[in-house]
Amino acid sequence: MFSLNKLSPSVTDMIRFDHSHVLVTFHQYTNAARASVKKALAETICDALEIHATLEEEVFYPVLRRLNGAEPVNQKSEPEHDEMRRLIAELRATAPTDRRHDQLLHELMRDVMHHVADEETVLLPEAERMLDKDRLNELGAHMTRRRLELLKPKVGKIAANTALGFSGSTTAIVVGLASALLAARVVSKKVAA
Repeated sequence: MFSLNKLSPSVTDMIRFDHSHVLVTFHQYTNAARASVKKALAETICDALEIHATLEEEVFYPVLRRLNGAEPVNQKSEPEHDEMRRLIAELRATAPTDRRHDQLLHELMRDVMHHVADEETVLLPEAERMLDKDRLNELGAHMTRRRLELLKPKVGKIAANTALGFSGSTTAIVVGLASALLAARVVSKKVAA
């Protein structure tokens, strides 16, 4: 019998995938899109960011703080999440027909891209240097279990927003297929190991 630790991607791979998901969703957003599409894409981004931030704060950051709490990127990550949550609340309170909606989404994504750059150039490589493969996979399994708990009440909403926001998108089809192939590859490698 296989454990989730062996089947789950590493915590660092999961974080990178979450970053990619948010950026691909953002690239579908245009100021000229129908209000319903803009709202669906913004909600998809907001839900993904909220879940991702919670997972990092509960699973990933505590481990990094124990390893190297003095790292400046470690110290500023949660305050950046707090600012992101503030922007998300303001974005959700703004109608997609309001010009401020576009501005808020762009401001949020500027902050997210800066945060992602710090994580992908400092925190993730640091974790991969300091933790062995088994520990990274164990944290990935923990993150997977917690993600499922966080997703459960939102599954219908997320599915509807994704379908509306990505409807007719060639990028969405390509990313969906690539993600499915990557997931199958990761699982087949772990099962074979």
